[in-house]
Amino acid sequence: MIDQATAQRIKDAADIVEVVSDYVHLIRRGQNYMGLCPFHNERTPSFSVSRKRNFCYCFSCKKGGSPVNFIMNKEGLSYHEALLHLARKYGIEVKERELTDEERQRQTEREAMLVANEWAMNLMEKDLKDTDEGRDVGLSYLTQRGVTDEAVKAFHLGYALDNGSHLVSEARKAGFDLNVLKTLGLVGTSQQGTDYDRFRGRVIFPILNNSGKVIAFGGRDLKGGLAKYINSPESQLYKKSNELYGIFQARAAIVKESKCFLVEGYMDVIGMWQSGLKNVVASSGTALTDGQIALIHRLTDNITLIYDGDAAGIKASLRGIDMLLSHKLNVKVLLLPDGDDPDSFARKHTPEEFRQYVQEHETDIIRFKIQVLLTSETALDPQKRINAVNSVVESIAHIPDPVARDVYIQECARLLEVTEESIATSVGRARDMLIQKWKKEREWTRQRGDGSDIKPDAPQPEPGRPSIGQTVARMEEKRAERREPGDISFRPLEMSIIKYCIRYGYKEVFSTVEEDDDELMNVLEYVESELDADDIKFSIPEYAAIFRELKRVKPEFDKALFRRRSEIDAEKDERRRHGIEEIAASDLSVAQINSREQKLEKELDDWAEEQVNEFIKVWPARFLASHEDDMVRDTATELLRQKHHLSNIYSNMPDSEREENRLDMLVPRAIMEWKSEILNQQLRRLLRQFHDTAANMDLEQEQRLQLKLNSIMHLRSLVAKEIGDRTLSPK
Repeated sequence: MIDQATAQRIKDAADIVEVVSDYVHLIRRGQNYMGLCPFHNERTPSFSVSRKRNFCYCFSCKKGGSPVNFIMNKEGLSYHEALLHLARKYGIEVKERELTDEERQRQTEREAMLVANEWAMNLMEKDLKDTDEGRDVGLSYLTQRGVTDEAVKAFHLGYALDNGSHLVSEARKAGFDLNVLKTLGLVGTSQQGTDYDRFRGRVIFPILNNSGKVIAFGGRDLKGGLAKYINSPESQLYKKSNELYGIFQARAAIVKESKCFLVEGYMDVIGMWQSGLKNVVASSGTALTDGQIALIHRLTDNITLIYDGDAAGIKASLRGIDMLLSHKLNVKVLLLPDGDDPDSFARKHTPEEFRQYVQEHETDIIRFKIQVLLTSETALDPQKRINAVNSVVESIAHIPDPVARDVYIQECARLLEVTEESIATSVGRARDMLIQKWKKEREWTRQRGDGSDIKPDAPQPEPGRPSIGQTVARMEEKRAERREPGDISFRPLEMSIIKYCIRYGYKEVFSTVEEDDDELMNVLEYVESELDADDIKFSIPEYAAIFRELKRVKPEFDKALFRRRSEIDAEKDERRRHGIEEIAASDLSVAQINSREQKLEKELDDWAEEQVNEFIKVWPARFLASHEDDMVRDTATELLRQKHHLSNIYSNMPDSEREENRLDMLVPRAIMEWKSEILNQQLRRLLRQFHDTAANMDLEQEQRLQLKLNSIMHLRSLVAKEIGDRTLSPK
């Protein structure tokens, strides 16, 4: 165990910005830093880091905490292991007693697998350089491919001896459980029941994760066997779709250069790395996945795909285009001269020459796709031309930025010789279908109760389309049509909304849609955006004052929330320490200890989340209840005493389900009901005007009013659908 004084030294030394920067590209915003959350896939930064508070927090997935908490969550480490991790980072000596046999047995399966992988990597590194076979076969091959000693060391390259049982024998001597090695794919079992080295006779490429832990291996055959490359199977450590070869070696360079080169193979990465281009990773020959793209996106927004210039390279370059575009990345494609791959091209040129070639030949991914599809054969075949246009349209529809979409629509129309209007219409239709598809996927995962497969940062409804309220505002003749201040019919509707603001004003439950921003909005911000879009204001003075005050003190609330989170995090650490000590002192089996530790961590997470939620809920109410303005204080106090009268739809649900956990439905409904009443009043006025005009036989005015009437009737129908009610004619 680590003594308390040493643990405190580690905590004091750990700088949250430095710790997080090892995993996330951070951008300074005021006193804090922002970056893409390392705990879930996103395109818009929602991960906030405060050096002053030594605290980080994701406003989307709610994960974060102190440097210790961050490392525990990111690396899947225990409290003790996280402290050791930080101690190594900051060069703090930790003196620990020798583990007992019982404590050694308590190592988790994951920890045992990591230890086994590290041992295997060290063994195969040693065999590459210290054995005759390793030097004559493995090292000779690498030297022939131009791999330097520096690269061999940096990438921990090794060689698995060809006698078939070398690793098995050494593992037994070292006391490793062969079942663990079999799970990792290092050892196989023949039909006769004999254990053998699975990677025998191959050059070994260890695969390291983002933090430098060995999670898998790739092995290249040197004997001309059927399988040129074999890889570790997926395990608790290794999910191929979430890893990139070379990410650990390239991480710092990607952040520094603000650019990532993506290639296909191990040797491509090594060749470019040793030529001086350090910001390169490989997908290891697999089609790109959301997990891999997110890994890059946390470090940079700029990515260049590098492929061979032959037919296979061109085909490969077209894979995953839509997925890359939907992640809000700046994507370019670089085709190398025919006959060259990234490895051979890098060895033929200096880094400066390579960078110059990149600048001159890399192409924007949409323009590249148009150039590839727009061949002489395509131009002569109408159906192939249609297919090419539709393919490009599908890709443009994935682009989140509406400005970028418009630029590409114009460029596509010019290059494909199609009208801009038809391209824009097709893109709009394709994007609508895409949005619906993601909505269904989100709903499916929500119903299943597992968010692991949720499409990251799915597109939101088009920001370019006017909202119902915006359309109403345009239809209104502002002065003549605007309702009277303090109209009694709006009081209960405004009251319902202001209650939500008082109770849950700073609770973040809504996704933003403007400019494809995918951050979360709190209730107060959502209400404000809806009202601003429609040019609507609270007509009841006391409600308007409460709303104004809640907006005004938001910065003060943010500071208070950071302080409270720090306090909660400190108490969480203390509770964890006591809990771990109690578990360590108990007479339990290994399985029971693991179960208790997992239960403890979940209980602590639930407790911390409950404390934060309670603070967010209580703070605005306390502020208003002690406000210096009598009108604000008395009105807020009275509203806090009242209960919401909800629709029968929610009457059978528990309180938590009826209100706090249903805000994403209840608040928009309350706003829509208010808008519906506004439209009803407009309609009543129009009907009176229509009657007066008919009596005066003014046909021209009657036609104008008829158009207005039709528009408002249509809007009422749309609002009613949002609310879920029937459209009723006003009396």
